[in-house]
Amino acid sequence: MKTTTKISLPRLKLGEFEINWLPGGVFDLDGGCMFGVVPRALWAKKFPADPEGFISLTNTPILVRTPDALLVIDTGLGNKLSEKQKKIFRVTQGWRVEEGLGMLGLSRHDIDHVILTHCDFDHAGGVVMYGEKGMPSLTFPNAVHHVQRTEWDDVLQPNRRSACSYWNENLDLLKSSDRLNLVDESLEPVAGIALQRTGGHTMGHQVVWLKSGEEIAVHPGDLLPNHAYFNPLWVTPYDNFPLESVAVKEKLIPEGIDQNAWFLMYHDPTMAACRFDREGNVVERV
Repeated sequence: MKTTTKISLPRLKLGEFEINWLPGGVFDLDGGCMFGVVPRALWAKKFPADPEGFISLTNTPILVRTPDALLVIDTGLGNKLSEKQKKIFRVTQGWRVEEGLGMLGLSRHDIDHVILTHCDFDHAGGVVMYGEKGMPSLTFPNAVHHVQRTEWDDVLQPNRRSACSYWNENLDLLKSSDRLNLVDESLEPVAGIALQRTGGHTMGHQVVWLKSGEEIAVHPGDLLPNHAYFNPLWVTPYDNFPLESVAVKEKLIPEGIDQNAWFLMYHDPTMAACRFDREGNVVERV
């Protein structure tokens, strides 16, 4: 697989914060697997598919610069996928987070905090990376990694379903390090950055609220993987607790709109962030 695609790093200024999206890999998934019971005739109007019914999904770690710290929210696919895995997941662009950081004058050693919305392989794949000699190491060795305690409990004792997505190679080094911080429901690791457990997608799924001055953004994680999921009833079949997802979205989305918040996207190749009106129309985008 070639990774010569020119890197684009979308940018959003949020008060004193600066937000960039890093190239964490792109894969194609069957649209039916993503939208579940929603008919293709409906979801394809909002999120086009190829003739085979596959849709393209980015996996973009979100870099946040605050006056106090550098944070990364989720970590992309990582560089540990085998050739067989790349074919299975139809990876079309590889993980180039180090390169993206370099374009911003940064290195992986500069990151102070990593926030994992949850530990599925497409979000936690970049927690551990292979170096030039093929040896694994923490990608962000100086960062504190914030994970909900309930999420981590599932990582340590996954059920049959979650075991398919919580991969040991992504998390084993974190288990044995002193870089892990377990969050009990809520936490503000840095001024203006607030973590909130929601459940829904996974038991310990969390969202991230960002506030600087009068500007607000929210990263809903996989509760709103891309802009097409505005309707609270549109949840992915990958959600372990779909009714919980619906209930959380019914509260979170209006709350964000009321505050004129930016919704930060992780899996959306058409936009990195957007603002919605109450009908779900995108009225501003990055």
